[in-house]
Amino acid sequence: MRRTALLAASAALVAGVLARPADAAPSAPTAFVHPGVTVSKGQLDFARSKVNAGAQPWKGAFDRMTASKYADLNRTPKPRAVVECGSYSNPNLGCTDEREDAIAAYTHALAWYITRDERHARKAIELMDAWSAVIRDHTNSNAPLQTGWAGSSWPRAAEIIKHTYTGTWANSGRFATMLRTVYLPEIINGSHSNGNWELSMMEAAVGISVFLEDKASYDKAMAKFRTRTAAYVYLESDGALPKTVPSQNLDTREKIVKYWQGQTTFVNGLSQETCRDFTHTGYGLSAVSHVAETSRIQGQDLYGTDVGERLRHGLGFHARYQLGAGAEGWLCGGSLKLGLGPVSEVGHNALANRLGHAMTNTGTLTLRGRPAGSNNLFVAWETLTHGDNPA
Repeated sequence: MRRTALLAASAALVAGVLARPADAAPSAPTAFVHPGVTVSKGQLDFARSKVNAGAQPWKGAFDRMTASKYADLNRTPKPRAVVECGSYSNPNLGCTDEREDAIAAYTHALAWYITRDERHARKAIELMDAWSAVIRDHTNSNAPLQTGWAGSSWPRAAEIIKHTYTGTWANSGRFATMLRTVYLPEIINGSHSNGNWELSMMEAAVGISVFLEDKASYDKAMAKFRTRTAAYVYLESDGALPKTVPSQNLDTREKIVKYWQGQTTFVNGLSQETCRDFTHTGYGLSAVSHVAETSRIQGQDLYGTDVGERLRHGLGFHARYQLGAGAEGWLCGGSLKLGLGPVSEVGHNALANRLGHAMTNTGTLTLRGRPAGSNNLFVAWETLTHGDNPA
C-alpha cells in the first residue's frame, strides 16, 4: 500500500514537472543567442547560400526585396522627436515614416548579410542612428500599437548589424538607449484593446529584450504573450467559451461574445478578430509566429505547446476562407472581410516542415503568396528568411 502511494506520488510529481513547460511562460535564456530576433544566424546562412546558388523561391524573394523601396541605398531617413498616431492614422505625424524606416533598416541588414555589400550595412546604421538621435516619444491613441509595430522591426535590424557586421557601429549604445527608454515603457505593460495590439506590442518587447539582454523584460513580455495568445485563438479544449485576459474583466458570456465581434459559435482556430476582418487577424497571427520563432532561437520551443496548436489551427482556419471557401451562416453572419496578408511563412515552416503537421490549406496559401513581400507595418520578406528553411 505504501509502495503504491509512493509510486502514485512519484507519478504525479513527474506529470507536474512534464506539464510545467507547456503551461508556464518561457523564462529568459541563461545567455541570449544573437542574432536572435525572428531570424537566426543559421537561417540567414541558409537563405544566403540559396540566393547565391540562384535557387528558388529564395532568389526570387531576394530579388523582390532588393527591388523594393526599402532597399534603396538613396533612402533619406525621416526621424522626428514626437511621432503622433491617432486612430485609423488620423493624425499621421511620422507614423508611416517611422515604420517604413524601421522596415528599411531591416531590409538593408538582410541585404548586407546576403551580399556582404557594406553599403547596405551602413545604410541600416544610418537609419537606426537617425532615429536614435531624435525620437523622444509616441503620442495619441495609437501610440502603443505604433510603438509595437516599429519596435518589432528595429531590433531585427539591430541584431543582424551588431552581431554580424564587421565594420563599426559607434552609436549602437545610443540605439539601445532609445529602445530602452522610448519604446519599451510604451509597450511592456500591454493593452486592453483588440488582441492584435498586445500581441504586436509583446513581439516588440520580446525582440527589444533580446537586443538589450534584459531578462526581466523578456520574462514579463513572454508571460503577457502566453496569456494573450490563449485569449486570441480558440481551441475546443478551452471549453464552451474562449479564454480571457483576467485584467479585462470579461466575466460573462455576453461580454465575451461582444469582445469576439458578436460571434457565438466557437471552433478550433477562430480568432477574437475573425469577424472584424482577416487583416487584423493576420497581424495577430503573425506576431504569434514571430514570438514563437524568437523563443525557439533563444532555446525554448513554444511550437510544441498550446501556442503552436493555436497558431496551427488559426492559420489553417483562416487560410481555408482566404483560398475561397464561403462562410457558413454560423460564422460572422455568413460574411467575411478577407485580406490575411503575407503572414503564413514562419508558422508554416515551423509547424508543417519542421514538426510535420499536415497543413494543406496553409501550405497552399503560402505557395500562392510567394515570394512574400511586406505588409508595410512590421512583416517583411519571410519567404526569403523562413520559406522551407530547416535551420
